[in-house]
Amino acid sequence: FAEEVTLATPTYRTKRVFVNNIDTYSSKCIAKFLSTCMVGGSLEEADEDGPAEDETTLQDGTFQIVGTISNNEGEKPSFALECYTKRDQLLPSLLECDVVVYNISEHATAELIDEATWAISALHSDIDSFASQKIFILISSVMTWAMSKPADPNDPEIPLTEDDYRRKKHHPNFKEHTNAEKTVLKLGKTKKSKAPVFGPGTNVIPTIHVNDLAGVIQNVIDHKPKIHYFLAVDDSNNTFEDIVKIISFVLGPGKIKKVPKEEAYLTNVLTNADMDYLSVNLRIEPIFLKETFNLHWVSEAGIIDNINRVVEEYKLLRLLWPIRICLLGPPAVGKSSVAEKLCKHYKLHHINLKEVIDEKMKHLEAVNGAEQEGESEEAVSNAQDQLDSLKDSMEQNEGRLSDGLVYRIMRDKLNSTPCRNHGFVLDGFPKSYDQAKEIFYDELDYPRSKMPAYNKKIIPEFIFSLEASDDFLKERVQNLPESVVEKMHYSKNEYLTRLKKFRKANVEDETVLNYFDELEIHPEHIGKDEILLVGRPRNYGPTPEEREEMERKSIKETAQRLVLETAEWKRREAETAAKMATQLEQWNRHVTEVKRQEHELLEARSAPLRNYLMNYVMPSLTEGMMECCKAKPDDPIDFLAEYLLRNNSQD
Repeated sequence: FAEEVTLATPTYRTKRVFVNNIDTYSSKCIAKFLSTCMVGGSLEEADEDGPAEDETTLQDGTFQIVGTISNNEGEKPSFALECYTKRDQLLPSLLECDVVVYNISEHATAELIDEATWAISALHSDIDSFASQKIFILISSVMTWAMSKPADPNDPEIPLTEDDYRRKKHHPNFKEHTNAEKTVLKLGKTKKSKAPVFGPGTNVIPTIHVNDLAGVIQNVIDHKPKIHYFLAVDDSNNTFEDIVKIISFVLGPGKIKKVPKEEAYLTNVLTNADMDYLSVNLRIEPIFLKETFNLHWVSEAGIIDNINRVVEEYKLLRLLWPIRICLLGPPAVGKSSVAEKLCKHYKLHHINLKEVIDEKMKHLEAVNGAEQEGESEEAVSNAQDQLDSLKDSMEQNEGRLSDGLVYRIMRDKLNSTPCRNHGFVLDGFPKSYDQAKEIFYDELDYPRSKMPAYNKKIIPEFIFSLEASDDFLKERVQNLPESVVEKMHYSKNEYLTRLKKFRKANVEDETVLNYFDELEIHPEHIGKDEILLVGRPRNYGPTPEEREEMERKSIKETAQRLVLETAEWKRREAETAAKMATQLEQWNRHVTEVKRQEHELLEARSAPLRNYLMNYVMPSLTEGMMECCKAKPDDPIDFLAEYLLRNNSQD
């Protein structure tokens, strides 16, 4: 049983496919089969012969297989390009793939199902960064239908179909499978985010800048007008759709979508009062303000014409300034790992040169393939022209882009709305003084000093140079997984060449670090045991969905912690009870031993006295008793005493 959810669809000739646990039977068969299939092959008439059973070599135009292996010591399958064993290696790989296949039908442990849920959630959280569509396929178990009732109770022979999935009931032991399916279905319905316009959006919403409102109050105080009612609005008369569109363009995804007004009440973001404000439809002209008051307008034309100023004020008031970081250093020093951690903590965009170029190519191919909704003919034509220019450059430069095109693509990325609003981490780029000068140059900036002209909106504010010795770097490369070495081209000869080139480039007078020094953005040099400090996060907070996910994780972690604490308490209690039982047993043994020794000591001490009595007392006493029996005196005790005294004096 498989559920296919479309998050996105690439258009290029080869597709990268991720399959989990490709060293287990079913996943291995699936991955091996796909590795022999041509992309788009099922759209054509099937080959009668089909793929050869032993055809496992990688071919141009076939699906490129990557995946995880459950056995860390196992060999990488010949049909796979890359294999991973740790979750922290997965997300970058999943983002590079066009198709993600998770198989939880075989040996489905709780950890495996949790990993599948994590994968779809992680991809969904980065959906806005997708240059083209991706497909997530969950291979689940038919046992999630095991308790389903017949489609027609009167005719149980009628089979169930895919349309009955809402009615299906799972076997009690397959509840986690069902939850994973529901998560995939839920997240799969989400497309790239667009700013919603509730209703037709044609209603006019009166607005006024808060500083202009303050100016009106000042004029009321100064002029003391005789009328008692004023309409304080600007001249904009903007519609709800126009306002949402401009905000989306400057702060959001750049696109809007119209949704029924009723859906607004299903969200947790807007209150009923908010919807009342957004639904108002009023055209107002403040005649008295214009004719009587002396206002120095801040935003007389309204929010749309002054959106840049309003956005800057919004960011300043809420401390939502982007964080721009540049990480530099020798190859294999760990720039990408540090960049990923910074991006996760500060909610920044990871800027890697290769990924940026790939993203640009995929985006242009998607637009040219008419996959993007609402793209004009002019946009499609421009995309085709840019794509042709990139391909021509790659043909002329042996698969590489010219420096000019690289600089343009990187400038476009840094000037994109997400990077301008949230910030970014530049991963190992620029590499030279000239590259930095070309990327950050601003022809509209005319410096009065000898300082190079630069674009203040994209220049990094934190420059970190990660440093390590050559011996440390070589040892680190030797300990890297083979898949990482192949991906990063860190074979021995390749790495030594790159390291030598880096060292040579950084002893010149004009290095990339010198460029930032000239701009008085002084780089910080970070050793392998030093801590990198940027400051507190100053970016946008979590969305309601992210807060809900954080709360869910917090509850789950709390429950797990309580279970562990309870188990630990029970373990300690059992250990204490066992220890006390052992101590009691030892005490009883000690008491028994002491009593035995006391008895032996008393026996040993009484032996001389007993011998004396037997030798010297008991014979005389026996004779006295016998005489007493013969004489039968009136007072036997007195008789015996006199007898013993008399005989003792004789002795």
